[in-house]
Amino acid sequence: MQATRFAHAADGDWGQLAKSCADQLAGKRRSGNGSDEEVLGILYVTDHLAGDLSSILTFLRERTGLAHWIGTVGIGICCTGTEYFDRPAVVAMTLPLPAGSLRLTPGISEAAELRTFTDGLGEVMPGLGIVHGDPRNPETADLVAGLSHATSSYLVGGLSASRSEFGQIADHVTEGGISGALIDAAVPVAAGLTQGCSPIGSARTVSGSDDTVLQELDGGSPQEALEADLGLGVEDEEFMSAVQDVHVAILVPGSDTGDYLVRNLTGIDPQSGWLAVGDSLSHGDRVMFCRRNPEAAERDLRRMLEDLRQRAGQAPRAGVYHSCVARGPNLFDGDSRELEMITETLGTFPLVGFFGNGEICHDRLYGYTGVLTLFL
Repeated sequence: MQATRFAHAADGDWGQLAKSCADQLAGKRRSGNGSDEEVLGILYVTDHLAGDLSSILTFLRERTGLAHWIGTVGIGICCTGTEYFDRPAVVAMTLPLPAGSLRLTPGISEAAELRTFTDGLGEVMPGLGIVHGDPRNPETADLVAGLSHATSSYLVGGLSASRSEFGQIADHVTEGGISGALIDAAVPVAAGLTQGCSPIGSARTVSGSDDTVLQELDGGSPQEALEADLGLGVEDEEFMSAVQDVHVAILVPGSDTGDYLVRNLTGIDPQSGWLAVGDSLSHGDRVMFCRRNPEAAERDLRRMLEDLRQRAGQAPRAGVYHSCVARGPNLFDGDSRELEMITETLGTFPLVGFFGNGEICHDRLYGYTGVLTLFL
């Protein structure tokens, strides 16, 4: 099998950066034509180049000879040991796979399109899906869950992050839904999820809610529960400052690892004691309050990396990392801290990724997390 290659370039116009990446990827054999393997191209660009995504894709396709590409736009992108935030940058990878193990997922923006796609899969046996989603589509979470369940695939990926265009790549540029690639279960992979928040109190049960409004916890006031966990009341001067970094964690039912989905705390009504949350809540949901914490996030990232190292049992031949735009330099001290930690634990290997508006792991959308996928 061919070697996996990756490329990165920053601080130039799209043509300069695309040429630099193409030169770094030089020497790739064209896939197809009876070969026993095919090569998937993965491309991420910062949103400074969102309007040039199609041109960059066309240039790399012509120079590498690779037909199949996936990718998207992020405010930050990354590669082995390096992050690029808020500057023009491109990262790309050419990932060899066994012939017949790859199926591109076109742009899917609604349930009917998803059914059409999954009905046509035929003999393909997906194991892993690398998926990119549009944060502007209210159906994105349902489409992610639907694709995972319909194909029995473990999905990884993230939602595009941009201050302009939200392009995705599925052989061509698309937007508005989910897209990516499904990879046969015979391809060995290992994936891990790391959280960026730490609990500040115990789990409680939702006993009253109206969609995104949390009205009652354990039969009492949600605001009073929050005050108890913070050790502050709304009348205290420090309360509004302390609550700025507080989020609501929704525990994942049936998880044996204490997994949870972090959602924003979007409002407090002192008169009713109700809280507004950035997701729908139902009676019986288990929730807890948590806070963004760089020290706890670093500990959990180390935990995930050590777990992956043991599960992999060998040096990875490639990796893809999908992290939250609120992580990176916005959470950790210094540039490229997450990427440095990956290298410290797992060694140096080809890796690309981006920082998105949400992360995809298995069949759910997460926030403030990092999802690392290793190809073995």
